[in-house]
Amino acid sequence: MQLHLRHRWNLTPGEARALQTKLRSRVERTDRLPQIRTVAGADVAFELPERRSWESGTGRAIAGVVVYRYPEMEEIERVYAVRPLRFPYVPGLLSFREVPALLAAFGRLRHAPDLILADGHGYAHPRRFGIACHLGVLLDVPTIGVAKSLLVGHYDEPGAGAGKWTPLWDRSADGGEARGEGREEERIGAVLRTADNVRPVYVSQGHRISLETAIKLVVAVCDGYRIPQPTRDADHFVAAVKRRQTRD
Repeated sequence: MQLHLRHRWNLTPGEARALQTKLRSRVERTDRLPQIRTVAGADVAFELPERRSWESGTGRAIAGVVVYRYPEMEEIERVYAVRPLRFPYVPGLLSFREVPALLAAFGRLRHAPDLILADGHGYAHPRRFGIACHLGVLLDVPTIGVAKSLLVGHYDEPGAGAGKWTPLWDRSADGGEARGEGREEERIGAVLRTADNVRPVYVSQGHRISLETAIKLVVAVCDGYRIPQPTRDADHFVAAVKRRQTRD
């Protein structure tokens, strides 16, 4: 896969926040999708030399991508890449730790995906530019963020059945969609029940996709577990690579 956009990575946290704000204008939150024939899941694991190195930015990132034929969800390729960490752990700046390794992994694919599911947030981010947005804008590929925990916003609990969802809301800096009297808030994502009676996941747009389409596609690649198959398999894949790297 080819990069659509490049920027430097040797940034301070302040410079990284400013870049997120700048690149946010490139995020497309309406559907600009090809016919979806392939779907990829992406995730990252870390090798840290010592306990406190999570915060310091030392160690290595192991990025994995698993590609499937859609809608059959038959796996057709998996690749990984290992890159040294260059950025400390800073809340809200996850992509500056993970995306360089992810881009290296995507660069090894023989089958370019039509859609990417990233383990993390997209638009549901304090500066509306989470890792799914960052990855989608750099690759110019439709991307969805599927996160296991809440980063920002509030919501009403969705129904207990698979496929039930409620909007994720947050106060908007730019207007956004109004909700309620005297409150100016923006719908930044969805809280989705992916299987009956499991904890929900947090779905948000990454790039070139509407929220409604993102929800439908996440539901379509679920297979009875809380975490959708693409990101769950990518998580297991990078964990296995990490174990092998540690033994070697």
